[in-house]
Amino acid sequence: MEKHLNSRQVVSFFLYLCGFLAMCESILYSVPEEKKSGSLVANVLKDLKVDVKELSARKARLVCKSSKQYFQLDPHSGNVILKDKIDREALCGQNDPCVLLSEIVLENPLQLHRIEFQIEDVNDNSPKFSKNQIFFEISEHIPRNTRFPLQRAQDSDKGENAVQNYTLSPNEHFRLDVQSHTDGSKYAELVLEKALDREVQARIALILSAVDGGIPKRTGTAQIFVDVLDANDNVPQFGQTAYKVKLMENSPLGTLVTKVEASDRDIGSNAHITYSYSQVPENVHRSFKLNKLTGEITIAGTIDYEENSNYEINVEAVDGGGLSAYCKVIVEVEDENDNVPEVTVTSSTSPLPEDSPTETVVALFSVTDRDSGDNGRTACTTETNLPFGLKAIEDNYYQLVTQQPLDREQVSEYNITITATDRGSPRLTSVRMINIEISDINDNPPVFETSHYEMQLRENNIPGLLIGSVRAVDLDMEQNAKVTYFLLPGKIRDGPASSFISINSETGNLYAIRSIDYEDIKDFRVVVRAMDKGSPPLSSEVIVQVHILDENDNAPFILYPLQNITSLSNDLVPRGADASYLVTKVVAADRDSGQNSWLSYQLLKATDPGLFTVGAQNGEVRTTKPISNRDSFKQNLIVLVRDNGHPPQSTSAMLRILLVDGFSDPYMKMMDVPKDEVAEEEDHTLTTYLIICLVAISSVFLLSVMVFAAVKIQKHRKILESHNSACTFPVGPNSQDNHFESGTGSLSQAYNYEVCLAGGSLNSEFRFLRPLFPVFSVGPHNTQMNPRNSSCSEEVPHHAGESKLMSQARVSLSEDSAPRSGGPGCNVNQAIGANVNSGQSDWLAYQ
Repeated sequence: MEKHLNSRQVVSFFLYLCGFLAMCESILYSVPEEKKSGSLVANVLKDLKVDVKELSARKARLVCKSSKQYFQLDPHSGNVILKDKIDREALCGQNDPCVLLSEIVLENPLQLHRIEFQIEDVNDNSPKFSKNQIFFEISEHIPRNTRFPLQRAQDSDKGENAVQNYTLSPNEHFRLDVQSHTDGSKYAELVLEKALDREVQARIALILSAVDGGIPKRTGTAQIFVDVLDANDNVPQFGQTAYKVKLMENSPLGTLVTKVEASDRDIGSNAHITYSYSQVPENVHRSFKLNKLTGEITIAGTIDYEENSNYEINVEAVDGGGLSAYCKVIVEVEDENDNVPEVTVTSSTSPLPEDSPTETVVALFSVTDRDSGDNGRTACTTETNLPFGLKAIEDNYYQLVTQQPLDREQVSEYNITITATDRGSPRLTSVRMINIEISDINDNPPVFETSHYEMQLRENNIPGLLIGSVRAVDLDMEQNAKVTYFLLPGKIRDGPASSFISINSETGNLYAIRSIDYEDIKDFRVVVRAMDKGSPPLSSEVIVQVHILDENDNAPFILYPLQNITSLSNDLVPRGADASYLVTKVVAADRDSGQNSWLSYQLLKATDPGLFTVGAQNGEVRTTKPISNRDSFKQNLIVLVRDNGHPPQSTSAMLRILLVDGFSDPYMKMMDVPKDEVAEEEDHTLTTYLIICLVAISSVFLLSVMVFAAVKIQKHRKILESHNSACTFPVGPNSQDNHFESGTGSLSQAYNYEVCLAGGSLNSEFRFLRPLFPVFSVGPHNTQMNPRNSSCSEEVPHHAGESKLMSQARVSLSEDSAPRSGGPGCNVNQAIGANVNSGQSDWLAYQ
């Protein structure tokens, strides 16, 4: 393990070494001064050998070394843009070249590229003389070819844009001789070509022009006035042509730098010497003072080694006769430890993930000292009780790296103190604080408050109703602790769970999307997932069970007798039947559950209220007294069926009961009915027949041939189906599910609904019911046949237009509801009606 760690450190060291060797290579760009702000300087993609995506991904940025940021880097294009217009003269003065140092910092991995922006001079300054008028006093005995140094024109520009030539206005006495200094600067000397004659011309006026080399050329002028004097044949002489002086920086004002001294062999005014500066830059005027009488040079301003390490001062000595001599004073400034080290943070990673490995670079900074020698050499330290350390790299750069594992739960933030000290005497120290925040990692999944949620929802709810809410807690922080909820894909019945229920992703509230019917769905479950927003995200799941609460939203439904208004069935009761004789039974069902489906029966209306009674719990219609001949032949009953819900719902069933004199020959017994009652029945029947015939004829007349043919085919098909199913009801797949308990007001065992042939029928015809309402099966799948009536009982086929629920239901009377008296034929109480006459039998059989 130790060997592996050492090899990793060696590899890391070589990688850093290679990176910073590449950093030492400078990239040079030229920028002309006075260029407009926002101008493109260069594109660094090719020089950095990266593409735009890498440049942006590695968070490239430009760090300028100067106090003012003149350039900026566009990380999305690699263009270096000029932020502010640059004045080379204000920025660098006469220093040449004028270079601004910058660095491009790339992260992941960390790289530094040194950029040098060389500010190119443009011809934006005209030559300028320090004095607009130059006065010379020249003795008339001055020999020919005598040279008179002229004031040098100052041009802030450099190179070709500086002063390249001098010209003199035409005259007969003087010419101009242009020469160059060792540094390449031009200067001019006035040369006497023709002897002066004070008596001819006492004063000569000339115009001196300085011309630079820019395009277009710029010119500066000064006037020269030459006053011709009497002869002064000795010029001043300096003891030495150059004075070299060493001066400590920050020397106090008034300190004597040196003293220049010139002598003149003349006497009188011609021997009186005055001293002055000759063609010196502005910084010499600011920093030094020359006593024109004594030649002493003293300090007049601040001497800063970091600004100027040496000065070159030209001193002119002029005697009373106007003769002059020149010398040079060279001042070398010695450095003093007067600058504290400066810590510049180039890159800092904050917040820092708590799972960062050791040797992770947290910050990159440089330490600089403007002093020189030992005064500029620095050392850097930090605190020892922190999980961070310093690693020195080249060019006074340091890396702050992790040395121990980090734990945000113990310490979430570090304030790291960087101390930089130079080696001067006395030593100077500076302190820089670097703040590093430790960021959380997603290491805790959301946890629900409970492992299982139980919720309730009433049926027929309003869409959008709040069902309940779930909540999960994440122990992490910020994004890692932000929990989002959503439903996992699933099905409720045959539809997706998302079509029944939705969840608020922020709060965990569950809402019903649509109204739910308890009769369709009694409960369902969904799975809710809570996921945090960490990377990678962590999640947990919980099951939510939703129970649907029943409401009393379904009215009872009459299963038997069938409530077909156009063809209401008749129940036959023999005259002479005893009290408590079972006439029929009203069978009803309610799709609700619980007490909402508990049914009770009540006789609401009857032709003879005292003749019949209805069982409140079972719906059995029984006689309350023996039937006599005085009771009306036709009895109409209305039975109210009510459930036990809140509020209760109810429906009614209409029963028609015929009182007959026995069952051996019901048709013949019907003949004994009083003629007025029979006539009333026949008139009612004939009117019904007439209306049906008129409707049928009108329909046939209006239908087209094609529709008529289709109706015939359909009717033929129905006849075949009726023939095939004449002996039994079709039993649906859900017939077993529609059984009801007797305690709820429904039948507890199977009742066969039978249609049989009347014993006295001459035509031996069958009657079939055609119900308008669905018939529910409340018995077992196997129909119980009455052995006494098995020869003639037939089960009624369901109507072709019935619904699925209707087709699955059957209603039958119990075997124990057989009449107490009757012949060997069918049970009359089990029959729907009797044939009053053969014509009526034919019509009913057709229906």
